[in-house]
Amino acid sequence: MKVIAINGSPHKKGDTYYALNLMVEELTKEGIDVEVIQVGSESIHGCIGCGYCSQSEENQCIFKDDLVNETAAKMRKADGFILASPTYYAGIAGTMKSFLDRVFFTSSQYFKYKVATSVAVVRRAGGVEVVNQLNNYLSLGETVTPPSQYWTIAYGLTPGEILQDGEGVQTLRKNARAMAWLLKVIDASKGTIPLPQEEERIMTHFIR
Repeated sequence: MKVIAINGSPHKKGDTYYALNLMVEELTKEGIDVEVIQVGSESIHGCIGCGYCSQSEENQCIFKDDLVNETAAKMRKADGFILASPTYYAGIAGTMKSFLDRVFFTSSQYFKYKVATSVAVVRRAGGVEVVNQLNNYLSLGETVTPPSQYWTIAYGLTPGEILQDGEGVQTLRKNARAMAWLLKVIDASKGTIPLPQEEERIMTHFIR
């Protein structure tokens, strides 16, 4: 089984890196292969809502000069993924937001029932908002989210400082172990328990 971990920080080895490493260590102990992809330091265009991906081969984004299509393909094939971001003005870092908008717009239909979770790193406040924003993508992608004892947030400012946040470290480790358990449960159910019955999507709006 494989998990793709997305580092949405512009700092390749900042506290978001250390937070992901905690989870990678736990998943690896459980026999799960993890690939970490650095996104936050890249130059990534935001979604322009052109609709190209709905008509293109393999639902690729029209912008092909960055890592979005390549990473989306890896996430589609993986059994699960982790979204991690620092906290910028109580929100997701800008490049990570552009990445997620395009990946989920092109690929949500491929993410259904995959195991996925989110991580926020914060100096002091706003981390809950980041987790909520990341989880919005996971919910609309119809993924299965593993639990933990608290919000999956780690506190720190300088690189590696989050490792001093005992409760945060424990929360991330428990989340990673729950993720490994869910991955194994879903894998064991294949061929024996069918996925929920699908229905044709109904879409409405409120203009009368």
